[in-house]
Amino acid sequence: MTSPHHREHAGRDRDIDGRARNQRPRDCLGRPLPHGDERECGHSIPGFVSAAQALRDADALLATGHPFHAHELLEDAWKAAPANEAQAWRALAQLAVGVTHAARGNPTGAGRLLGRAAANLAGSLDAAGGVPPELDRERLAALRRWCGERAVELSAREALETRKGAARWLVVPRLAGPGAEL
Repeated sequence: MTSPHHREHAGRDRDIDGRARNQRPRDCLGRPLPHGDERECGHSIPGFVSAAQALRDADALLATGHPFHAHELLEDAWKAAPANEAQAWRALAQLAVGVTHAARGNPTGAGRLLGRAAANLAGSLDAAGGVPPELDRERLAALRRWCGERAVELSAREALETRKGAARWLVVPRLAGPGAEL
């Protein structure tokens, strides 16, 4: 006999081991859509090749208004990073998902994630070996400041007017330092 829980999720995409795998189409900000929906984003997430390539691709994705795609790619870089560098990559993934939340009109979630990104960037700057060779300290410090400032702006109760029009938080500083080619 099938359990009610199993019946409830019977229509979900599953892999060969029965684990849920969401293969639903998504819009350009990563929101799931029904199968066959015409609003599906035609932009694909580049596959992870190397940390340096992920950084270049994430920069390009953020610059073209695809923060969800950048987040997915940076998450892959984070998971592939050596333990001592993972915190910096995690922070960059949080930055991108924070921008995704801002673009979706969720300033509270955006502020929280950007605050976490700032804290993780600070932690990686303080940790021995915490700065991946593809990144530089000055760039990470600038990104930490940017994330911290946006987090405060987005969560300030007395400044509700700044929470409207979240599109201004879509202008993200480059992740790669000066001289890195896109």
